[in-house]
Amino acid sequence: MRRWLIVPLVGAIFVGGSFGLCQGSVLSEPGMRVEAESAILMEESTGEILMEQNAHKPLPPASVTKMMVMLLAMEALDEGKIKLTDEVVASPEACRMGGSQIWLEPGEVMTVADLLKAICIVSANDASYALAEHLAGSEERFVALMNRRAKELGLKNTVYYNTTGLTPDHKGPGNMTSAYDMAVLARELLKHPKVLQWTGTWLDSVRDGKSYLRNTNNLVRFYQGCDGLKTGFTEDAGFCLVGTAKRDGVRMITVIMKAKTAKIRSREMSKLFNYGFSQYQATLIYPAGATLGKVPVVLGKQKYVNAILPEALSVVLRRDIKEKPRVKVELKKSLRAPVTKGAMVGKVLLTIDGKTVKEALLTAQSEVQALNAITAWWRTVTDFLGQMFVGHR
Repeated sequence: MRRWLIVPLVGAIFVGGSFGLCQGSVLSEPGMRVEAESAILMEESTGEILMEQNAHKPLPPASVTKMMVMLLAMEALDEGKIKLTDEVVASPEACRMGGSQIWLEPGEVMTVADLLKAICIVSANDASYALAEHLAGSEERFVALMNRRAKELGLKNTVYYNTTGLTPDHKGPGNMTSAYDMAVLARELLKHPKVLQWTGTWLDSVRDGKSYLRNTNNLVRFYQGCDGLKTGFTEDAGFCLVGTAKRDGVRMITVIMKAKTAKIRSREMSKLFNYGFSQYQATLIYPAGATLGKVPVVLGKQKYVNAILPEALSVVLRRDIKEKPRVKVELKKSLRAPVTKGAMVGKVLLTIDGKTVKEALLTAQSEVQALNAITAWWRTVTDFLGQMFVGHR
């Protein structure tokens, strides 16, 4: 087997020093223009848009197209339709893809995990085509799934004709989308955090270490907290990037469409990230395991079970919001034994000015076993008599 260093055709060259300078510059106001055809900055947890520029303008996405391939693959994995260990046989059609690729050969076998790795890290067109065939049987059927999912997500300016984003050789239509649509898609993709293990990796390999991969997104290496998501370039699309970064509990989503160079693309995205992080902060409300009440258990060996937060509860808010969130706990009136540990017993709401800004589930801290028949009967009788006694006092 040949030993490869997989390097993207464009956008992989680092211009020394430029990224360090980017991290020091912050947009002074959200209305400042970005040096690109369109752009958007979104806070991930709320979906609030902090800055937008021609965000709904339809433009060719180039390899940003593959974000929908990534989403459909992650959803199929979560639903158990495919496994990361599934082996995919490369078809001659997949191997004929041009542009960025891992040079699949007809009949070569590669796992779903390695195909996803190649798509996320080096934007491999052949890997994207092969994975689409594995998921739907053909690229045509998979493209239909892409368009159906886009419609479900409300991506009004998005239409797909292929799985790679390559410009068609003929005069037919090519893929189109908008910066806003890609931000919405990115937010949906981030519901599958495992994908960040690949999109946030700078260097990796496939073929048992024989083929090396280097990320097309230089910000993964040079911008603190950046761990995705997808680059793109064609002559028609220019330099595109859907990025995400997380700092101190705050995650930002940015989209740059049709920048003139890779350097400009990275510089402008860094500015957007910096502005976003300067405007938002995360505040811890309760630590993981905090008890926020207790719920009666009918005919259980314990009469109550604690309602706890399985994960820490924090909220991301604009720094200029001075009012602290109000906490509202809603618990079930009662539970019937047996109760399993981790069962949903209620929820907690954080509100500001009457508007819910965060919601989290509360779960049972421990298991509660049911009483045996005799003890349950005696408990029922004593509880009934107790209520009668109280009622006649």
